[in-house]
Amino acid sequence: MLTIVDYGVGNVGSIKNMIKHVGGDAIVARAPEDLEHATQIVLPGVGNFGHAMDLLNDGGWSAALTSCALQKRIPTLGICLGMQLMTRGSEESPGVEGLSWIEADTVRFDDARDRRLKIPHMGWNVVTPRQNSLLLDQSGQESRFYFVHSYHVRCDRDEDIAGTTIHGRLFTSCIQRRNLFGFQPHPEKSHKFGMSVFRKFVEIGKKRC
Repeated sequence: MLTIVDYGVGNVGSIKNMIKHVGGDAIVARAPEDLEHATQIVLPGVGNFGHAMDLLNDGGWSAALTSCALQKRIPTLGICLGMQLMTRGSEESPGVEGLSWIEADTVRFDDARDRRLKIPHMGWNVVTPRQNSLLLDQSGQESRFYFVHSYHVRCDRDEDIAGTTIHGRLFTSCIQRRNLFGFQPHPEKSHKFGMSVFRKFVEIGKKRC
């Protein structure tokens, strides 16, 4: 069962509706034990990195999600802050450890080089796929998604980068490693392009079954 994690931050209802719209069937997990029968997981998130990690740790989610993602190898999609939580930590919350599922850090956009750079990065922008991306359209058609964020993921390993976007500089907007997927923009707010991402994620789950 495709399971959306509701730990207190994230557009859970919008994500569930979008998944239903593309032919998927999703339930909402409101406690770690609800992940027991998950065959796919969506980890949403908006807001502050440290606050989100406190909710995951205090609610018992961190250990349960790590078991699902790393031991059981369940396909897991982190959206916006959910993607950033997969990293070792964020400059937004110094000293707070992330889930550390991938070798990456979350850093703030560097506006020191260009004072005209608007932070947060907000609005529609293009995501350019890498050839390895399973969630992005590889047809060559320009795909535009809705972003709202002040921090972005910086990967140690180039092969974990599945999509990039330009805002002042080129940054990683999509990550992928085995069963782990991360998407910085909000696919649930990105109309047909977001539907395509959810459709591809749903199909990954069907192939795994």
